Amino acid sequence: MPQMAPLSWLILFIYFIMIFFMFNVLNYFSFLYKIKTSKSKKQSIKYNWKW
Repeated sequence: MPQMAPLSWLILFIYFIMIFFMFNVLNYFSFLYKIKTSKSKKQSIKYNWKW
């Protein structure tokens, strides 16, 4: 039905793309990752083999 069509399909497309973009940006920046300040020290295990 032509009377139901939006005024401009390009504007509608841009509107949904911007909503999608803002949704992704907000989800990406909403996480707060902990910064590692201490360096993990690798422990070497020495086996003393007695044959």
